[in-house]
Amino acid sequence: MKPLPLRAALAAMILGAAGNLAAKPLVVCTEASPEGFDIVQYTTAVTADASAEALFNRLVDFKPGTTDIQPALAERWEVSADGLTYTFHLRQGVKFHTTDYFTPTRDFNADDVLWSLNRQLDPNHPWHDKTSVGYPYFESMAFRQLLKSVTKTDDHTVVITLNRPEAPFLRDLAMAFTSIYSAEYGDQLLKSGKTGDLNSKPIGTGPFVFQRYNKDAQIRYKANPDYFRGKPPSDPLIFAITTDNNVRLQKLRANECQVAVYPKPDDVPSIKADPRLKVDEIEAIVTGYIAINTEHKYLSDLRVRQAIHLAFDRQRHVEQLFGKGNALVAVNPYPPTLIGYNDENRNPPRDLDKARALLKEAGVPEGTAITLFTRSGGGQTNPNPRLSAEMLQADLAEIGLKVDIRMMEWGEMLRRAKNGEADLVASGWAGDNGDPDNFLSSLLSCEAAKNGENYARWCNPKFQELITQARAVTDNDQRASLYRQALAIYAEELPWISVAHPKLFTAMRKDVEGYHVSPLTNNNFATTRVK
Repeated sequence: MKPLPLRAALAAMILGAAGNLAAKPLVVCTEASPEGFDIVQYTTAVTADASAEALFNRLVDFKPGTTDIQPALAERWEVSADGLTYTFHLRQGVKFHTTDYFTPTRDFNADDVLWSLNRQLDPNHPWHDKTSVGYPYFESMAFRQLLKSVTKTDDHTVVITLNRPEAPFLRDLAMAFTSIYSAEYGDQLLKSGKTGDLNSKPIGTGPFVFQRYNKDAQIRYKANPDYFRGKPPSDPLIFAITTDNNVRLQKLRANECQVAVYPKPDDVPSIKADPRLKVDEIEAIVTGYIAINTEHKYLSDLRVRQAIHLAFDRQRHVEQLFGKGNALVAVNPYPPTLIGYNDENRNPPRDLDKARALLKEAGVPEGTAITLFTRSGGGQTNPNPRLSAEMLQADLAEIGLKVDIRMMEWGEMLRRAKNGEADLVASGWAGDNGDPDNFLSSLLSCEAAKNGENYARWCNPKFQELITQARAVTDNDQRASLYRQALAIYAEELPWISVAHPKLFTAMRKDVEGYHVSPLTNNNFATTRVK
């Protein structure tokens, strides 16, 4: 071959280097279908990953892999001395997504923040009633009582005024339900009578642009070329919805996906031994639990809930599900890494005779049937739902209770659980902001009982008073004392079986880099790429 001229050789070198840096597809095997893309309507992690993490931004967010706050759509902020006024200075030049269904005519500004927050706050907002399920996070965290106003002083300055101090407020603003939408897109949909499109054709400022969704199969995104933190290195991003964790692992081994979320803990050693694969792991802020519907017959009686706790073999349950060393047996609703954990609470030792005596005292007939709702397919807080359900069924059979196991698709289970249809609900919660309030207000408050997120339908006035006080206290020692008192009431009333605080595992190919496993269990792929 003739040598290339110098200019041509240099050109070839440049093109080759560019080719090596070109974006590659990233396929992520996820565990379930999102409920939708209008994230303010939903609380599940899988929906947040598909919408809030991929498509949207908030005023602030968490530094990757941590619970520390960093600037996002707000470049900086000030808080008044009394803790009631937050002034946010917005980032300029941020672009909303351009798609075949929307072309923005302006950059992100204060109007978008006002639209996004006042939609949930103000009953007179034209979009306030455009959801059939309400705003579960906003309501259960009492934001309607907390926020006095959301206003702007100019196009790039937003002022949020509170009715009372709120210790976790900045962390709350990093949660998915405060994602910022395009007011211009909202106006377009309202005028055209297509408000339902907000849930199926999303527009945000986030790292990826929505392309299409095939339910129970795939979500496809393209990298956002205008993303204010830089275009993501993976293009396209594909979520391959794979409910069975065994199948997720098979696809990972076959390189059909490069990341597989929530492998079974007992598969982790074989993944680590595979030279093509690796595992990221972290002590996550997570609880697996079984909610007991305190409104239902018999279960409203504390003696029956006590009997169920006495029959449940926690240690065997956790070891069978997660393997030794992969999960902590739970006592409280949140793990011991958060403030206010009550070390004095204890799980009762297993006592079948006492459990039977309590059921007899409560007038529960032998052979009484109770329903257990659980999901099909495994996830982080319950890697093997069928095994878990069958072990609970066997435990309760020993005290004369029959458990009718109802396995169903994740979204269907959530919908029916929120309606209060089940006696028992096997569920789990991943902390959204590293604060105890996120567990207690979101899952066990009286507001959450009203909107259905509290599957136990438990509303205790004293418990509610304590967690409300704790939100308004900024001193950590005082907050911790209030939470310990609230958890003592939880331990007396037993609205849940707290099952486990498992480790979080994410499996991936060896050539994947830039992924940050999060203690909040968020999966954000803005910096992830295949080498």
